[in-house]
Amino acid sequence: MCLAVPGRVLSIDGNMGIIEVGNLKRNVFLHLIAELSVDDYVLVHAGCAIQKLDEEEAKITLNILKELAESEICR
Repeated sequence: MCLAVPGRVLSIDGNMGIIEVGNLKRNVFLHLIAELSVDDYVLVHAGCAIQKLDEEEAKITLNILKELAESEICR
């Protein structure tokens, strides 16, 4: 199963950037998305931002992932 996770763009340096997912910060490739700014939300899969997301949708998804992580299902 493949999973893409939403993250907020913290910085952009050419085709690379740093995104934040929860308390984690990761370097990701940004070359697949043409127009991207700091504070935008993106879906990240396998180290690449693959799609720009609406902030509200990203936060909904992050909350669902947080609830799952805290549930009995993941223990």
